[in-house]
Amino acid sequence: MLRVLAVDDEVPALEELAYLLRQDPRIEHVLTASGGMNALQDMVQMIGAGERLDGVFLDIRMPGLDGLDMARLIGGFPNPPRLVFVTAHEDCAVQAFELEAVDYLLKPVRPDRLAEAVRRLECAAHTPDRPEIDDVIPVELGGKTRFVPQQAVRFAKAKGDYVRLHTVDGDYLVRMSLAALERRWASSGFIRVHRSTLVSVRHVSELHFDGGRVTLRVGAETLPVSRRHTRRVRERLVRQFQDRPASQGALG
Repeated sequence: MLRVLAVDDEVPALEELAYLLRQDPRIEHVLTASGGMNALQDMVQMIGAGERLDGVFLDIRMPGLDGLDMARLIGGFPNPPRLVFVTAHEDCAVQAFELEAVDYLLKPVRPDRLAEAVRRLECAAHTPDRPEIDDVIPVELGGKTRFVPQQAVRFAKAKGDYVRLHTVDGDYLVRMSLAALERRWASSGFIRVHRSTLVSVRHVSELHFDGGRVTLRVGAETLPVSRRHTRRVRERLVRQFQDRPASQGALG
């Protein structure tokens, strides 16, 4: 079942396209966005929340951010969704397929052609022809979107409804819960050490015991480990340190 986003700056056209897509039994969920900028913001939020998006049905001639420019931006996303262009203009087909679109539909959209586009999208979405890459978190910085790779994150700290990612080259605030990030990265070497702190095991250089107090050294930071998490953290890090050269870390 496919999860798709329909994008068009003309509301009647957007509503018609969304209606037709929802009639297709291969479509699980249809999201809509009125224009390229709104669509881009929605996609950044979806990536941040770990939501899946299989395809984008994209108009071309839109004010602000047109469909071709948006497609180029989408191409830089981690595991980008497949593209189907839906337009009233025939003159952009070559550019569309250079951007690896799976289909190019002309308005008004015929149900049989849309069904064929969904078939092509379904085939493309389940074809593993793109290499897996490191998970990333999108961060908004002064009107720009920066993608912070998982491997660069040393630790993350909860800040209300936000999480601050501490990386090798700076700190970034993202709107998501620490619990959601923990679920997303649990199988990638991240472990909860405190109610408000998630740590990348690969970046831990030292583990210290001082009376009843346990701390971790992560980069230049010393992070406390709560009593609740001490046993699990110690067992996990002891296994990690056993596989490292002595010069890389020490148990204190």
